[in-house]
Amino acid sequence: MPINSEYRGPGDLPETIPVFPLAGALLLPRGQMPLNIFEPRYLEMVDDSLRDGHRMIGMIQPDAAHSRSEATPSLFRVGCVGRITQFAETGDGRYVLELTGVARFKIVEELKVLTPYRQCKVDFFSFVDDFTARKGEDAVDRQAVLDVLTDFLKANELKVDWDGINAAPNEALVNALAMMSPYGAAEKQAMLEAPDLKTRAEILIAVTQMDLAKKQTPGDNTLQ
Repeated sequence: MPINSEYRGPGDLPETIPVFPLAGALLLPRGQMPLNIFEPRYLEMVDDSLRDGHRMIGMIQPDAAHSRSEATPSLFRVGCVGRITQFAETGDGRYVLELTGVARFKIVEELKVLTPYRQCKVDFFSFVDDFTARKGEDAVDRQAVLDVLTDFLKANELKVDWDGINAAPNEALVNALAMMSPYGAAEKQAMLEAPDLKTRAEILIAVTQMDLAKKQTPGDNTLQ
């Protein structure tokens, strides 16, 4: 998804962003995430983001293991900010959005604010490579990614557009598969925090292989 604004580095992004805690949600740079917004606090968040002009929303997972309150759960320290690149009203009080990932961030501090949604001061400098498209994709073992994808599809009796898969650059392929993967918060967070694309691909392969191994029935030797 092309973005009208160019983000060349951390200085092009706001230091304070609204954050949307959503378990199991993984946004990565240049990835696309559809969102169905219906809670009043997040409707207001979207309104404010559009009104301010930056159109930025930080996606982050709640950290259930360290939360004392379900209403205001603790957050993981790393998330990814996305720009609203598609927006529609449904006529029944909902917004349907698409966020395009820009860069990962670390939370510096959560701010005390009057808005019903949460806002954080964030740092993008730890992820400066996110601003360079396709950084490090030559180091990805593409065949290993495709092999584990094939095993996953076979085990779950799923089909995929192989023409689209084969045409996708390594960054788009790995990030899209990571974002769509059905794994839990810990696995999603590990893929988010991976230092480079090669490591993210290796984590994706490893967790998929472990998931497939758990589903194997006795006598099934499809995984070697």
